[in-house]
Amino acid sequence: MLQARGAADQHDVRLALAELCEAYWLPVYAFVRQQTRQIADAQDLTQAFFAELLSKQFLADAQPERGRFRSYLLAAAKHFLANERDKACTLKRGGGVTLQSLDWRRGEEQFRREPVDEMTPERLFERQWALAVLERVLERLQAEQATAGKAASFAVLSPFLSRNRRDMNYASAAEALRISEEAARVAVHRLRKRYRQLLRDEIAQTTATADDIDDELRCLFAALT
Repeated sequence: MLQARGAADQHDVRLALAELCEAYWLPVYAFVRQQTRQIADAQDLTQAFFAELLSKQFLADAQPERGRFRSYLLAAAKHFLANERDKACTLKRGGGVTLQSLDWRRGEEQFRREPVDEMTPERLFERQWALAVLERVLERLQAEQATAGKAASFAVLSPFLSRNRRDMNYASAAEALRISEEAARVAVHRLRKRYRQLLRDEIAQTTATADDIDDELRCLFAALT
């Protein structure tokens, strides 16, 4: 959102916003799907929501004092569904402004993996948001490592990003990469450090001010517990 507000050209603004929406549509789908019996209806409503969001003067509403993109998106989705309950959904998939990369099968598979009967729509949204952030950061890190010619090393070391220190088998990683165990430890440390940097950078794109980043990080990890 910071990137979108900083863009001088309105076309760039819309592209930046569309990119954020495409990156974080799964939490909205999970939120809608939790309250919708029919899968097709959930898909129509999700697409209609983003079409409406992207067709309006979004930036006029997304002022810095209004907080974070995560909170704004959830509030907007709630408002949209409340309105849709009072009328038929008139904007179907493919109408208006659309997001091109919505993988409905993936969205439904991810929704079905969650214990939805034990979670409120809001709680499900927050969890899916956290997962989407971490996935996006991991994809950025993977692309960065591949560009640096370290794709093979990343494939071996990336599992260490989500492991507790006591579960780390540096010896096996060192053997796979044909390096010393100490070198493997250093490589994991550097990878984790870069991951944290990219995570903060990703969150910065969705917060109003830099002061919000640490609090948003706490919310992210709380949503995963």
